[in-house]
Amino acid sequence: MAEMERHRVELTGYCYRMLGSGFEAEDAVQETFVRAWRTYDPGRGPLRPWLFHLATNVCVDMLRGPQRRARAMDLGPAAVPGAALGEPLPENRWVQPVPDARVLDPADLAVTRETVRLAFVAALQHLPPRQRAVLILRDVLKWSAAETAALLGATVTSVNSSLQRARARLPASDPLDAAVDEGLLARYVTAFERYDVDALVSLLHEDATSSMPPFTWWLRGREDIRAVLLHSDAPCAGSRLVPTRANGCPAFGQYLNGEPFALLVLEVSGGVVVGETTYLDPGLFPFFGLPMSFGAALRTEG
Repeated sequence: MAEMERHRVELTGYCYRMLGSGFEAEDAVQETFVRAWRTYDPGRGPLRPWLFHLATNVCVDMLRGPQRRARAMDLGPAAVPGAALGEPLPENRWVQPVPDARVLDPADLAVTRETVRLAFVAALQHLPPRQRAVLILRDVLKWSAAETAALLGATVTSVNSSLQRARARLPASDPLDAAVDEGLLARYVTAFERYDVDALVSLLHEDATSSMPPFTWWLRGREDIRAVLLHSDAPCAGSRLVPTRANGCPAFGQYLNGEPFALLVLEVSGGVVVGETTYLDPGLFPFFGLPMSFGAALRTEG
């Protein structure tokens, strides 16, 4: 089992990209380990390929349902200020955030950070499961065509064909900042906690997006975000933010009246915030190692 544990982070990252949920990814890895414990024969070859073979089968089985996970931006046009939030969608409709430490190898951050972005993971969900596996194995994990074919029980020709189709279906995206300015984050936190709308909006790109799962409602553009903040009776005034990391990006646990309220994930490019995703799900806090009260957070920080 110790030998399997050495592969946990890499496997969890693979399963997360396949499934779009950190919780489901961890379940998939646990099932993979159980199957490996029962079936692995060292005489058949190295452990790592066998683990990925099993993990692929587990993920494909888990993806047999009719719904795919998505972001709000994938489900409809941007809302206009003043529009109602609408009805929330169930958790299984959303690409969920995942802590960096569970899916990213610190030695490989520069290479893999972009491949756990919420937008990238959401785009993967448009691909058929086997095609999705090919793209992740080839382009993210850098497996050869021959290795991928052997893992999937396919031919090199079919793997190369699947990879071409998968690449063609993925939309282009602008890279995020590899190193986010800590001063920018400090200014964001100060403005957020003071509910200083002008200061907060000044840190946003003019085409920034803001979404709030589990609602499909979302905004595009600094001015629309400003309008909503100014006319929303300041429901988050007095919030406190505790830093964490999610999907290769800076993130914060948001506490309201001392209680966990939301997980906020920021995407930063060109020194400004280009995307804010606010997950209204306090159930994410333990997954990210965040305390269940702001007082506990202060004690944790010393």
